[in-house]
Amino acid sequence: MSTIQFAQDAIYPVRTNGSAGGVYSMRNVSKTSGLAEKASVKDLVLEETDSADHGLRQEGDLKKKQIFKGRVLLWLAYQSIGVIYGDIGTSPLYVYSSTFSSEPAYDDLLGALSLIIWALILMVCAKYVFIVLNADDEGEGGTFALYSLLSRYAHIARRDPKEESMVRMERYLSSDLKRPGRAFRSSIEKSPFAKAVLKIVGVLGVSLVMSDGVLTPAQSILGAIQGLEVVKPSINTSTIVGVSIAIVVVLFLIQPLGTAKIASGFAPIVIIWLGFNAAFGIYNLIEFDHSVLKAFSPYFAGAYLVRNRTDGWRSLGGILLAFTGVEAMFADLGAFSKRAIQLSWMCFTFPCLLLAYIGQAAYISIRPAAYSNPFFNSVPPGMLYPSLVVAILAAIVASQAMITSTFQLLSQIMKLSYFPQIKLVHTSKTFFGQIYIPFANWLMMVGTIIVTGVYHNTTRLGNAYGVCVIFVTFITTSMVSIVALIIWRLNPLIVIFGFLVFGAFDCAFLSSALTKVPDGAWFTLALACVLSSVFILWRFGKEQQWHAEASDRFPPTHLVSSSEDGELQLTPAFGGSTLTNIKGKCPQSTIAISSLTLPGFAIFFDKAGDMTPTVFIQFLSKFAATPDVIVFFHLRPLPAPSVPAENRYTVTQIAIPNCYRLVVRYGYTDEVISENLAMLVHEQIRAFIVSKAATPLKPQPVLSVEEKASQSEPSPQSSSTATAEPAPSDLVGSRLVGLQRAYDKQVLYIVGKEQMRVLPETSLWRRVALNAFLWLRENTRSRIAGMKIPTAQLVEVGFVKEV
Repeated sequence: MSTIQFAQDAIYPVRTNGSAGGVYSMRNVSKTSGLAEKASVKDLVLEETDSADHGLRQEGDLKKKQIFKGRVLLWLAYQSIGVIYGDIGTSPLYVYSSTFSSEPAYDDLLGALSLIIWALILMVCAKYVFIVLNADDEGEGGTFALYSLLSRYAHIARRDPKEESMVRMERYLSSDLKRPGRAFRSSIEKSPFAKAVLKIVGVLGVSLVMSDGVLTPAQSILGAIQGLEVVKPSINTSTIVGVSIAIVVVLFLIQPLGTAKIASGFAPIVIIWLGFNAAFGIYNLIEFDHSVLKAFSPYFAGAYLVRNRTDGWRSLGGILLAFTGVEAMFADLGAFSKRAIQLSWMCFTFPCLLLAYIGQAAYISIRPAAYSNPFFNSVPPGMLYPSLVVAILAAIVASQAMITSTFQLLSQIMKLSYFPQIKLVHTSKTFFGQIYIPFANWLMMVGTIIVTGVYHNTTRLGNAYGVCVIFVTFITTSMVSIVALIIWRLNPLIVIFGFLVFGAFDCAFLSSALTKVPDGAWFTLALACVLSSVFILWRFGKEQQWHAEASDRFPPTHLVSSSEDGELQLTPAFGGSTLTNIKGKCPQSTIAISSLTLPGFAIFFDKAGDMTPTVFIQFLSKFAATPDVIVFFHLRPLPAPSVPAENRYTVTQIAIPNCYRLVVRYGYTDEVISENLAMLVHEQIRAFIVSKAATPLKPQPVLSVEEKASQSEPSPQSSSTATAEPAPSDLVGSRLVGLQRAYDKQVLYIVGKEQMRVLPETSLWRRVALNAFLWLRENTRSRIAGMKIPTAQLVEVGFVKEV
């Protein structure tokens, strides 16, 4: 019979032996059953108080970035090809056809090729691969990871009080910052407007990527199926849409397999596809016109824009499709690693894409009409059908980059309380950042099916494509500049120069892409605004909830004190009632509990792991009675598959007799809650009592002058009391006896259910927002019935907070 199951490690319960509560190892422990079951207030000198919960916070609780080397790094780089580069890797299918509306002149073709080359060099290599990927938040990427990173180095965001101890804050001293950085940090920390702008920008970046996550599968899969028109022009729209929807369903159905398996399966497809592009490019460059290589000179890009003016500016909307998907490179950082992405891009993907665009330009320079379908028109003889099959498969897997990005970004906003805590599944024991979110997966599937059915073809979808990408790149440029100033502490002149250069490129592409808003881009922008509203609404509600719960953030000594005669009682702030553990009527309630016997062994579920559990405060203040043994039970998830046995449990003594705090650390493959949870808790408390008996006693509390004076003149009565004081071994024995009796008597699991209601005098807009938050909260909170503990021993204590 096991009490708790951990990955590859079973914990077996120790059978109890005798009245002392089980098998233990210590010297001279008294087993006298005549001692009281509950320790007296004098026993507190032997106990640790809640003022220093030793061991509750450990270095291992904080998330650390995984570092990979050697074969593991190469394997991760291989996987990244199958996920990250499907989107940007399929751009050669349509960049030239999206850039030109008629057969291009040679000079215009060179100009477009030059823009493509330098866009890949500057926007992808220089900006993302070598700068942005360094701005990770403990290995995670994306615009919201940038916001989270900034919030650890500057006071710009409030965190959940229950989880803030799990965050490594690394704010620099003012003296460690250069004057511009110090002034900038101070200005954003003091400005509510600046904080709000950073919050909105961070959330908007997430929303834009997630909007693309709905659009990209529809665009890529529709484009792949429409490619069949090359061999069968008579295929109708209904068939294309039907087959596309079927593929969409299959794509989302395989997501539970996990990133590693999907990436390993998709990587060969993308590698073959990029290999075809590179080989075709070399062939066309040799066979047709190698003079297009002079497009590496940025002169041709500038001349193209100057010569074509407005038309050249508008064509930037087609050029930017050459690097759509670059945002996934940063957003998917948590699923892979910086080195893996840099290796796979610089050593394989980037050269292949360069050869693809250069080879297509070499072919188009001789046959200008080929611009309308540049890839298939430029394939070497005999390779049409093989390249068609590979192109369709590559286009299908291209959407995986945005699907994975959505999972990564959603997990980040949940950590900072911008979205409800929904189920998240870790899919790899080796790569901790690879995750799957079922709710998001099925919601994206429904959205993609709707978009596919409504838009019908890639021409209409193409108008909506690319706007989100360039918005995200501009947001990234802005936020990385702040990171460089106050975290990397770079010279302000370097930061300003970098921001102006990359910001100018972003703005040029963004202004061109915005011309597509009336033709379809409004859809993704509207969807991003809706998602942003939901995220900010949830955050607003959580902040109001934290404010309402702030009154419950105090140590147990603020709730319970001892009277002059040694009896435990509530502090005056909670009524001052004397606490009991017998039948009676609740002093602060009209509810008769004369037929209720309080449990012997009560486990109070504690969300925070420090201070006093809210459910215990409500229980004690309403019933003014304590169980025989009290345990504050806190579960602390760690970003690892499993936690070693020696690090799983931390027990501390609370400054209330027979009250303990148990912190259980567990990994994402560990199963913690089981039907025999109480046995595990009992064994850990017993082991703690035994281990404390083997350690030296702590120094006596510091006494006041009056207390010392009163103790310096002992009376006969006090002398007799001192001689009757039991030995430490007797005290430990009595605690073990009391613990076992309480456990044998009755066990209850006590959980809190917090209800919230809006104050009557709340303004209309605030009331609407809070009611919407409360509706979302009620429909996304975990259900007690789903806990794997005996329902007969489960008690729910309800209480109401006003917001």
